[in-house]
Amino acid sequence: MSPLLRRKSPEPADRTVTLVAKPGCHLCDEAREVIVRVTAELGAAFEEKDITQDEELYRRYWEQIPVTLVDGRQHDFWRVDESRLRKALGA
Repeated sequence: MSPLLRRKSPEPADRTVTLVAKPGCHLCDEAREVIVRVTAELGAAFEEKDITQDEELYRRYWEQIPVTLVDGRQHDFWRVDESRLRKALGA
């Protein structure tokens, strides 16, 4: 395969991890700790969205929170596996 045709994986610093959570959720607190640690170490962006403030997120994920998205695609729900998240970010 030509090097020009090969797709290069994005660097961790080019990735965004989104936590879809809700206030008062202990699993969300645990997920946040893992995500903040991993994104800080790898230089990836982190954002959090409150499921109670977004009707579409609520409709889509209410049974699965906390939900972790990597670059807008669902990666995990309920618990965040640190090594799996690192792999998804290319580390």
